[in-house]
Amino acid sequence: MTSLTVLSEPITARDADWWRQATVYQIYPRSFADASGDGIGDLAGIVSRIPYLRELGVDAVWLSPFYPSALADGGYDVDDYRDVDPRIGTLEEFDEMVAALHGAGIRLVVDIVPNHSSDRHEWFRAALAAPKGSPERERYIFRDGKGENGELPPADWEAAFGGLAWEPVGDGQWYLHTFAPEQPDFNWDSREVRDDFLETLRFWSDRGVDGFRVDVANLLVKDLSEPLPSAAELRAFDEAAGEHPLASRDEVHEIYAEWRELFDRYDPPRTAVAEAWVPTARQRARFASPSSLGQAFSFDLLEADFDAAQFRDIIDDNLAESRASGASSTWVFSNHDVTRHATRYGLPPRAGSTTKQGTEWVAQGGPEEQLDRELGERRARAATMLQLALPGSAYLYQGEELGLHEVADIAPDERQDPAFFRGLNATKDGLGRDGCRVPLPWASDGPSFGFGPARPHLPQPEWFGASSVEAQAGDPSSTLSLYREALALRRELQSDETLEWLEEISAGDVLAFSRPNGWVSVTNFGSAPVDLPDGEVLLSSSPLEGGRLPGAATAWIRS
Repeated sequence: MTSLTVLSEPITARDADWWRQATVYQIYPRSFADASGDGIGDLAGIVSRIPYLRELGVDAVWLSPFYPSALADGGYDVDDYRDVDPRIGTLEEFDEMVAALHGAGIRLVVDIVPNHSSDRHEWFRAALAAPKGSPERERYIFRDGKGENGELPPADWEAAFGGLAWEPVGDGQWYLHTFAPEQPDFNWDSREVRDDFLETLRFWSDRGVDGFRVDVANLLVKDLSEPLPSAAELRAFDEAAGEHPLASRDEVHEIYAEWRELFDRYDPPRTAVAEAWVPTARQRARFASPSSLGQAFSFDLLEADFDAAQFRDIIDDNLAESRASGASSTWVFSNHDVTRHATRYGLPPRAGSTTKQGTEWVAQGGPEEQLDRELGERRARAATMLQLALPGSAYLYQGEELGLHEVADIAPDERQDPAFFRGLNATKDGLGRDGCRVPLPWASDGPSFGFGPARPHLPQPEWFGASSVEAQAGDPSSTLSLYREALALRRELQSDETLEWLEEISAGDVLAFSRPNGWVSVTNFGSAPVDLPDGEVLLSSSPLEGGRLPGAATAWIRS
């Protein structure tokens, strides 16, 4: 095996294409590192861990919302788009963090949440204080209720987090909230809303932010022509054809064309990646086009089984889509909204299902008694090495480099996710998203496993100690060591954005492909060991067995 150390250089070059094959590490700031001692992660905590990020070998950090917020939805209910939550830091500390990241050769992508604000946003407070038909209410989506005095909602639509999607304000009108009631939807037909977000994007770009992750990018534009459809009628609309009144409408790209014009005024241009759960590759490609945001998340591998045929089809489709759009592919297995992939890969199919292993648990924690932890970890390591060998951007979620599993055992009175409290997915296990947002373990013991001096805002399980950075840093067989070595090799071996399937090896449960520079990746999705092609084995996700690749493992070879 080859051991490499790659040191990043400070960012000085104006590389407009840095994002195309970048490794981007998502930080959920409230759960990364707590320097202030209040149990909540903060910007100073992030700065203190920049040496860790540099040694890990990532190219960029994606910072989830850090804005002032009541945390009705984990920070995605934003009070002020041009400030920092005082529990997390200050604008001055933000500037210091940008400088420190750039000094370590790490770029910064920040979350922007354009579909909705917090109900504490000054605009929404003004809307509630203003009368019907006022300019203040035009910034949001207000409609008259039904019934004699408007006591009934304008429509029977359901919110994403459960319950009605309309909330009364006491004067016969109701406002739309696609998510929680504390998250009123903006009216993107308003020129004032569009101009204000351009100012926000300019504000952060001027502070050195390199790019933006756009939350629910496909939901901004809505057709609310009267009469409003019923919930049943909504479900009958074809979103794939662009006909749905509330999602994936073609008009949304007029907004992003304006954003792209702004981004391109910077040198290098600011990047953007759309979170757009859209039904077709054609729709996703529009978000990823050079005239729009430039890149869009693909969640195809995230939703797939650990299965060679599914992986190959998805990889082929996504590479073809990227060639058509001019973007680069995006590969992701875990984030702040889904069950960690080490857990998904260790769960059996749901009752009555013979396929989609783990997919049924994408939004859930899964029952501990059904979880094969060791198998899940082996599969996760193998899948990640395959991901890092692919051309395109790799998006990693904090803690996956430690092989962390989902924390399913959190008491109801300690949970925070509105999806849990409002009964989202109650027909599954109903655990919501808190289990992937538990603060990271940095040390093997102590009251917060090194997260900070105080009790963390979400409880950590006892098994976190053995998975901590401290426990893994000196172990060459650990998942952390695997990520560090894989990322160093990725930087050394990467070249253009092509791959070639090795058909003589790719059969049954095996996927093998080559990249330029003689880089070969082989993944065994089965259980029996398989032969490897000739060449120097650079890295393997699991120890070889008599020179053969064991099941649920990936090896990289230099031919």
